[in-house]
Amino acid sequence: MGAGEEASPLLPKQEETAQGEAVPEQREAVGWTVDGLPIGHGNVMGSPVSRSQWNSSLLACLGRNDEFCTSDLEVCLLGTLFPCFLYGSNVERLTSTPGTFANHCLPYSSLYLLGRFLFGSNCLAPWFSYPSRTAIRRNFNLEGSCEALSRSCGCCRGYMEDDEQREQCESICDFATHFFCHQCALCQEGRELRRRLPHPGFNGRTVLVMLPPTEQMMEHKV
Repeated sequence: MGAGEEASPLLPKQEETAQGEAVPEQREAVGWTVDGLPIGHGNVMGSPVSRSQWNSSLLACLGRNDEFCTSDLEVCLLGTLFPCFLYGSNVERLTSTPGTFANHCLPYSSLYLLGRFLFGSNCLAPWFSYPSRTAIRRNFNLEGSCEALSRSCGCCRGYMEDDEQREQCESICDFATHFFCHQCALCQEGRELRRRLPHPGFNGRTVLVMLPPTEQMMEHKV
């Protein structure tokens, strides 16, 4: 999973020094470095910051009764009937790059159909789609499954103390979530992104309203 995660275009790339050592990319906003270390604005690289929880739980398929209720119902419908469209829309919104939809929707659809044909289930597409969950969790500094489990029941505290081990554990949990609860994971990610990011197709776009010309009354002289 480490090799697939490094090759994913959704996650930030590393810069290499002259000695060939990877240097994490620095960010100003609160988020994660490429190695999974949390950073914050104005803080020293790698200094711990508190992570927020997801806006909705994994099993909240219908979302919440708020201003995004209609959008949540749309996400639930797409995740149930057309997961390829929902995944492509999530990645396009996450990367804020118009045109990304087809580059991710088509490979997902191919893996979906291949898995259905060979194994009778959607068991191949999660291997391709799970890095999107890791990217969402890092970009918005969200709490991972292992950390949530440690907070609720007090287990796995040894992994939570080490940043590298914690991020490895969280990446495995991201894959397991997509593999065993794939449609619910896509819906949760879709609800999260729609509450946090506008669709890239509407960024900076000016809508012009064309009004019909007024009728000109011509006076007829007798």
